[in-house]
Amino acid sequence: MIDCPKLSSNLAALTMSAQSSSPSVQQIPGSALFLFLFVTFLITWGVIGIYIVAPDQAAGMFGEISGSHPLFFLATWSPAIAAFVVVCLHGGRSGLRGFLARLFLWRGSWGWAAFILFVIPLVFIAGSLIKGGPVLAPLPPDGAGVVVVALFMMLFLGPVEEFGWRGVMQPLLQRRMAPIWAGVVIGATWGVWHLPAFFLAGVVYADWNFLPFFIGNITLAVLVTPLFNAARGSLLWPMLFHWQLINPFWADAQPWDTWLLLAVAAVVVWWNRDTMFNRDGAVTEVVPAGPRAASQPAA
Repeated sequence: MIDCPKLSSNLAALTMSAQSSSPSVQQIPGSALFLFLFVTFLITWGVIGIYIVAPDQAAGMFGEISGSHPLFFLATWSPAIAAFVVVCLHGGRSGLRGFLARLFLWRGSWGWAAFILFVIPLVFIAGSLIKGGPVLAPLPPDGAGVVVVALFMMLFLGPVEEFGWRGVMQPLLQRRMAPIWAGVVIGATWGVWHLPAFFLAGVVYADWNFLPFFIGNITLAVLVTPLFNAARGSLLWPMLFHWQLINPFWADAQPWDTWLLLAVAAVVVWWNRDTMFNRDGAVTEVVPAGPRAASQPAA
């Protein structure tokens, strides 16, 4: 006869073993946030700092810095690099596969799709018109093709940051605090991370005022939070959101775009108040717990 107690014990042991060997929230401890921030700031502030402290020597050795310079890409990619370091260190190859699977969590609501496609552009258009600017950015002499190329180049700049901000930092923070406060912390960190670029000639930040930009970073991080949680930790949707923000077809709307986005964020937070001020249902896994996570539809 089958020894049921012994069989149950063996099945429980096998289940626990399978759970411990599969990617799960336990693989990425909350303390990994410190390593993530250290690597992120070390790379960006280190690269940009060289051009601030010793601009002539840096230009002579690496060339003049610009938005298309390889070192500018490296500085921009530091949150993603830090995210991969953290995931590989704690999750290995299986953890990295599970982490990258979040790129394919594509299911989202039509409401959020419309928000990215229509509301964000309207904010930039309205902001530009308020300051007396054009509806869209003026086309260069070479025509719209150059802007289209720039648009696709932008896909490999800002959106890549989301591997870090939403990929690692947001889930780890939401284990400890409500989503809205996680968004505020990420936005403030994001703003400070950009600070050296404001002292760097040759990039767009040199012509901007830091305070509206800093407030805008917090606003955007709060704004993308309900989208991120509704898509169950998808990296695809925040990347599309980020890409829309840096679309080169939008005219410079600073600082009015910041104030308009602040008003939009207030409405979005109020609309999602049940989830923004409550940790229940918030995404807290850096690596999805199992294959079912990748197929789970968004709320």
